[in-house]
Amino acid sequence: MLKQQLNLKLSQKLSPQQIQLMKLIQLPTQAFEQRVKEELEENPALEDGKLESEDEYEEEFSNTEDDSDNETIETEIDVDEYLSDDEIPNYRLQANNYSADDDEKSVPYASGTSFTQYLKTQLSTLRFNDNEQEIADFLVGSIDESGYLRRELQDVVDDLAFTQNIYTDEETVENVLKKVQALDPAGVGARSLQECLLLQLDRREPTKAVQLAADMLERSFDLFSKKHYTKLLSRHDISEDELREAIDVIEHLNPKPGGSYSGNTRIVEHVIPDFTIKIVDGDLELTLNGRNAPQMHISRDYSDMLKGYKESKEKTKDQKEAVMFIKQKLDSAKWFIEAIKQRQQTLMVTMSSIMNYQKEYFLTGDERNLRPMILKDIADEIGMDVSTVSRVANSKYVDTPYGTKLIKEFFSESMKNDQGEDVSTREIKKILEMSIEEENKKKPLTDEKLAKVLKDKGYPIARRTVAKYREQLDIPVARLRKEI
Repeated sequence: MLKQQLNLKLSQKLSPQQIQLMKLIQLPTQAFEQRVKEELEENPALEDGKLESEDEYEEEFSNTEDDSDNETIETEIDVDEYLSDDEIPNYRLQANNYSADDDEKSVPYASGTSFTQYLKTQLSTLRFNDNEQEIADFLVGSIDESGYLRRELQDVVDDLAFTQNIYTDEETVENVLKKVQALDPAGVGARSLQECLLLQLDRREPTKAVQLAADMLERSFDLFSKKHYTKLLSRHDISEDELREAIDVIEHLNPKPGGSYSGNTRIVEHVIPDFTIKIVDGDLELTLNGRNAPQMHISRDYSDMLKGYKESKEKTKDQKEAVMFIKQKLDSAKWFIEAIKQRQQTLMVTMSSIMNYQKEYFLTGDERNLRPMILKDIADEIGMDVSTVSRVANSKYVDTPYGTKLIKEFFSESMKNDQGEDVSTREIKKILEMSIEEENKKKPLTDEKLAKVLKDKGYPIARRTVAKYREQLDIPVARLRKEI
């Protein structure tokens, strides 16, 4: 039996230019600057900065005799398209909020020696034989940036044999490690949090509170970490005041001794806001960082080449090949400058819509004033695709009177309160956070009790939802929030 089927398929394919534009929109300011720099290096037909004697240049092309308007070469290049008087001066962008402050474009680095170098310098003050010196160097090189040796000693013994041709045993390595643990900062070279804290207490003046703290960490670390205070009182036969003093000592120790080393060399991450929102005379004012609107134009030399080709009476094969190359570069330059314009417009339109949608928050800074807002709300308002709004919000920052914020943080789902009104989940999280801050720390609220508190305040949510929000806020369970 012969079957005939007709399948209709509607598909939409993005052009390479559209894909490139989407990528440009997604880039935050610093990455965008790098992308512009790369394009300038790759395309000689594209130049940055403002044209010199621009008015004179514009007039020169507007007065050009146009006696070959319809002339094209075999490759159908319309030279006049590239010589029109309104193309060149318009191929640059300006931003009225660009200032000298925006000229600093380098990423600063912190100076100083590395944490590992700092430890190795201290090793020179200790006495080792040749074998121990190499073991000590290896141990220091194995300490992570937090200050811990997160390896089993037997693994260290094996690695010394395989990589350094040093044959030793665990006992020798442990003896060398004890000397390494005497280095600064206190607690360095520990293999666990318990050992790290005990190493720091060993250097403290042995007061009664310090000795009790060390005894608790030595004998009852598990009880202490789980805040089973009643059991600690019983096991160590102490009063609540004594326990409180010991806990205070422990809380002032450093769980990450390596992180406190100020000379630790690392790249200093600087967030560059893509937008700025200010309150001016009781209203909101939005500006785009000037770095997102670089001044760019088509190279005058490349335009002059086309002009020379247009005016020449004889057009050789070499000239035609040259003009093909020029056309390619000019096409690329024209598209890139237009893409920057579209990127700038898209960023401003999207952020302006977000700002107006969350106007109450930006005027007050109170997160409880954040309205429920999803990507589709903004996409529908500005007539763009959800994916475009996502690209703007996902990696961009805005400088507000309340600090620099990641734009995607303003988006949240909605829930119904007991009045049937839509409220932002961010609002509920803020109230949950405040409820935990105000709780009696001797009897912290369980998730079930927090659910009841929220219900009393008009937010009927389930206990499991409270647990989910609490975890998203990085707040521990009630037992771990308990204080003596």
